[in-house]
Amino acid sequence: MNRSSVVLAELSASDVVLVVVTMVSVVSVVAMVIALQQILTVLRQVRTTLDEINARAVPLVDDLARSLAEANEELARVDRLVGSAESISATVDATSKLAYRALSAPVIKTVAVTSGASRAARRLRGDGRS
Repeated sequence: MNRSSVVLAELSASDVVLVVVTMVSVVSVVAMVIALQQILTVLRQVRTTLDEINARAVPLVDDLARSLAEANEELARVDRLVGSAESISATVDATSKLAYRALSAPVIKTVAVTSGASRAARRLRGDGRS
């Protein structure tokens, strides 16, 4: 027993610090390895989740692109229809103005002649109403 107590007594303070630092280093390395394993597990889960999201998102993006193309086609068609309607409206407006100008004077003259003729006919018949 004497010998082992002598061995312990021979350790200097720097030797004790060296042993403690070595033990702390070993524990730290083990903790880092465990943490890295957990990080790798999380990264694998993230990769799996991203693969699933990608598998679901690609068809949705394709559908969205198709829907957008269809909407653009419909918008172009509606734009053409609105343009045609505006053109037809302008043509009808111009035609109605032309018809009004062309027919208003003869219609007014016809009404005046008819009114004058009916007055003249009444006078000739002797109705006396003016």
